[in-house]
Amino acid sequence: MAKAETFSVVGQRVARVEGYEKVTGETRYIADIVLPKMLIGRILRSPYPHAKILRIDTGKAEKLPGVRAVVTAEDTIKKPWGAFFADQYPLSVGKVRYVGEEVAAIAAVDRETAEEALDLIEIDWQELPAVFDAEEAMREGAPLVHEDKERNIAMTIDVERGDIEKAFAESDIIVEDTFQSAPQWHCAIETIGSVAEYSPSGKYTIYMNTQTLFNARYRIAAALGVRETDVRIIQSAVGGGFGGKSCDDNNALVAAILARKAGKPVKVINTREEEFLAGSRPRVFMKIYVKMGFKKDGRIRVKQTRVIADNGAYSAKAPAITGVAALRHDTCYKYSDVKTQAYLVYTNKIPTGAFRGFGNPSAEWAVEQTIDKAAHELGIDPLEIARMNAAEPGYVSPHGNRVISCELKQCIDMTEQMVDWKNKRANKKPNTGLGLACTVHVSGKRHFGDYDGSSATIKINEDGKALILSGEGEAGQGCFTTMCAIAAEELGIPIEDVEISQADTDLTTFCLGAFASRLTYISGNAVQDAASKVKQQLFEQAAETLEASPEDLVSRDGKIFVKGAEHKALTVGDVARARLFRNGGAPIVASGKFDADSVLQDSTRYGNESGAYNYGCQAAEVEVDRDTGQIKILQYVATSDCGTVIYPIGAEGQVEGAVAQGIGYALIEGLHFEDGRPVNPNFSDYRIPSMRDMPPLKHAFADSYEPTGPFGAKGLGELGMDPTAAVISNAIFDAVGVRIKTLPITPEKVLKALSDQQSAVSKNPKLKADG
Repeated sequence: MAKAETFSVVGQRVARVEGYEKVTGETRYIADIVLPKMLIGRILRSPYPHAKILRIDTGKAEKLPGVRAVVTAEDTIKKPWGAFFADQYPLSVGKVRYVGEEVAAIAAVDRETAEEALDLIEIDWQELPAVFDAEEAMREGAPLVHEDKERNIAMTIDVERGDIEKAFAESDIIVEDTFQSAPQWHCAIETIGSVAEYSPSGKYTIYMNTQTLFNARYRIAAALGVRETDVRIIQSAVGGGFGGKSCDDNNALVAAILARKAGKPVKVINTREEEFLAGSRPRVFMKIYVKMGFKKDGRIRVKQTRVIADNGAYSAKAPAITGVAALRHDTCYKYSDVKTQAYLVYTNKIPTGAFRGFGNPSAEWAVEQTIDKAAHELGIDPLEIARMNAAEPGYVSPHGNRVISCELKQCIDMTEQMVDWKNKRANKKPNTGLGLACTVHVSGKRHFGDYDGSSATIKINEDGKALILSGEGEAGQGCFTTMCAIAAEELGIPIEDVEISQADTDLTTFCLGAFASRLTYISGNAVQDAASKVKQQLFEQAAETLEASPEDLVSRDGKIFVKGAEHKALTVGDVARARLFRNGGAPIVASGKFDADSVLQDSTRYGNESGAYNYGCQAAEVEVDRDTGQIKILQYVATSDCGTVIYPIGAEGQVEGAVAQGIGYALIEGLHFEDGRPVNPNFSDYRIPSMRDMPPLKHAFADSYEPTGPFGAKGLGELGMDPTAAVISNAIFDAVGVRIKTLPITPEKVLKALSDQQSAVSKNPKLKADG
């Protein structure tokens, strides 16, 4: 497989292209957008997890001075919408299904007036029986969240490859257990917000801090009952997304409905409490039963899982997330016999949805612990089990995922060295332990129709600078810098001479946006294709002046010259002006495209879901205090196979941020519910990792090259948090011999497990002798 040559821009530690504006406060977030005569919108939310709406009286609110519009479901077309299943309304129709659901909204001259008006809306409710646990919701006779969904089941998956009965019979040991993950909130520093404007011509213009502009346009247009071209989405700066700003919520829709009725622009920004109650859809809570068969030498023979996923009241991205949790991990290790059953279940809680890693962190929390259990039962080093089963180039998973580049074994080797694995295991200190887990993720995913592509347009201005027109958008992860670096490298110009447009559905070509770790690989390929076409136009024009063939030309540092004759160079600006300012002249501009070599999976969920797969391995050394249950991470190591690293500073930030979120998921974060009501929807009680929680962290990138990626690159953004919770739990087991199976791993759970362990030893001293 070809390796990348030395690049002038790609792989260099360049400055972030929008960095100056951010550090000087010039960047415009939703809160900074002010339109003439703009009103402030506020939303009335359900106080009940399940209730009928018998009557809504908005008369007093409408009469309050300063109120310009009051809306309820009667101001909508009452059409449900959703990413996969159309099952939620912009404003509740007939009944509510979770605490925080949108019921009515106010647009007023200021926030205080809008808040006062909310208190004047009168509603008569009839409370209904509610169900909060997914397993209970599946039982006969349980309250139905949606009357047309028998046993509250939104979706099922039932897949078997090979012959699992035979495979289990041929296994030397069988390991099985049940694990529970937990909901996790995105906690982006900026909450979800929108500014909507309605024109008398019937066009909505909506500024959104969304990750997925064109998908947002499609869903908003459907819910409003208008054509997609009647909705324009302009991306503001995005203060963090992590999957939570994928337009699965009603914020922008409510702003649009208010703007139409008020006849003035309306801004709606979630408070932090609203973000927890009904804004960003939290990670899907799952209960996962795992059963795996192994040969004596540690090779995986067969895997069986049963997943029960908590959908919450509406579906959002949970159908796809459940599929990932059920199937994705089978691309990480080599085996052929698999059975999985998965159930996505409605409950009367906040809808769940996309979060960094999609369904991978929940699945790997369960599967990687099961593999670790097998290693201990077999008396084999967990690292060796990972290495012997690791996927390799050319592997085809049981579900048809085709692996081209794969450096998982290299990642395992690097992790072993960086954590000093062999020495630490040989000289193990009391109450300290090592844990390890591996992961696989996609570089794009064919979700929305038979398309997993991107497009971009590049034009060369008369001064030689390039402008990329792209609708992918920037969600804070650094993809603008990555795309500019790819264009600069292909064109042979400094990255300082490349700019990229604000994402705008009216002014850029169709793009799917930020999800599935797709932007570097998929959008990067489209940008490189556009840049290659632009370079060809430049070379054709320059060839006339230089009296040479285009094939003999080279571009470097913003100059074009014949190979070996750099002293006779033309600047890119010279060439652009020569092409334009002549009889029959034309600008230098071209569009590029890319659609991954993947397929839309069939009814049995078989088919290559992504054009490229990224891999990783992580390890931790922990110390457990037996008296308090406190866990201290002594060191953490993460290695990643993401192909060529285009933008190193951004890539390093992605890994560090992902590990931080993974540590929060493993040890800290949790929202407590009482009868469907979140009791700690704020940062005082819902704690996320801070600097004091971060351990010494080492990370490295494998020497890898993806031949289908731009300059050999593939995805990275989600990979770093997928295995983290399992890594830490495996390390705790190695330290003190107890395995925590429900997230988060709290000191209280550790203490109870240690107490149970001691009780078991007291009753059966042989357990201690057996280790």
